Amino acid sequence: MAISDVREYTHLTDEEVEQIGRELDAIRAEVEESRGAADAAYINRMIKVQRGLAFAGRVTLLASHRKPAWAAGAAMLGVAKILENMEIGHNVMHGQWDWMNDPEIHSSNWEWDTAQPAEQWKHSHNYVHHQFTNVLGHDNDIGYGILRMAREQKWHPANLGQPVYNALLASLFQWGVALHDLDIEAIRKGKKDPKEMKRQLGQIWRKGRNQVLKDYVVYPALSGPHWRTTLTANATANVTRNLWSYVIIFCGHFPDGAMHFTEEEIEDETRAEWYLRQILGAANFEGGPLLHIMSGNLGYQIEHHLFPDLPSNRYGEIAVKVRALCDKYDIPYTIGPLHKQYGQALRTIIKLSVPNGFTTSDKPEPPSPDRAPVERGRKSDAERPSRRAELGGWSRKAS
Repeated sequence: MAISDVREYTHLTDEEVEQIGRELDAIRAEVEESRGAADAAYINRMIKVQRGLAFAGRVTLLASHRKPAWAAGAAMLGVAKILENMEIGHNVMHGQWDWMNDPEIHSSNWEWDTAQPAEQWKHSHNYVHHQFTNVLGHDNDIGYGILRMAREQKWHPANLGQPVYNALLASLFQWGVALHDLDIEAIRKGKKDPKEMKRQLGQIWRKGRNQVLKDYVVYPALSGPHWRTTLTANATANVTRNLWSYVIIFCGHFPDGAMHFTEEEIEDETRAEWYLRQILGAANFEGGPLLHIMSGNLGYQIEHHLFPDLPSNRYGEIAVKVRALCDKYDIPYTIGPLHKQYGQALRTIIKLSVPNGFTTSDKPEPPSPDRAPVERGRKSDAERPSRRAELGGWSRKAS
């Protein structure tokens, strides 16, 4: 069940909650003050490695008619796309590297190698999702508008197809994300501004067209008579990136310990309460340095939600302090192996494809009264509170 009061759920006093906020602010300040050459070298090295892999993969695919070259080229290109999306693009657009004042690695300029325009991602992700993480009626990342991921969401017979929708979303994840900021539910209910919808569709069309031309026309054409094998290798790299991104994101938001919240929770929410909601609404997974780099350091999803604009390479050291703070105040800190976290998310997808009466909840039961199921729709920007500065920059373009 969704939480309506994080203080009550955690059994913390008002002073304890505010003290937690002060301690987390201190962690933020410490990292901000210590950012420097080593951090800059890290992101520059990641970009160099990613571009090198992409170049090597493209060159190797010129000989894609040979099976070893096809496999090597597809693998290098897939890894390059994962790195660009996860550790570089996602984090750059959060403003994690804006402090460097490098126009090449700045949230206002970066356009990533995926189908969704950067501007729309920064709105749906930085502004909406990170501000209203797992708040029913606000956060459309709860099921991406097509999956029922909370028992409070009203069941519909169409939900019976969730296992199929989930498989399609995973395979075509970049295209699902591309449509995310449109808010399909608002369009269906006639609440979407037609001019804004047309503008967004134009952006998506141009970005999607360029992605298709690059991967399925231009680069295959450069392979000459071997264009078919290059095309299939490019498609394999894209599907690999899609599946990996999907798994990482779902592992950070839908395991059993990642809680949902009602709209009452965010009424007059203090900064300290927002911090607490981020801890309760996210989940980490365990792994070594390579796994964390390949996942955009989102194995530290809790730390990312607390400090989305701090450099991702610092999340490991931040996690030690955050976990100690959670232990100190007996706050749940959800973490587990990657396969276990995804297994729980997949089980939820399957269980919530049927009405609540056929299954039981796997999440801890918060002290909240029963409420009527909420509809799928989400609030408009005009109905939301003002955004928090640490969530990363966002603005609508004039055209």
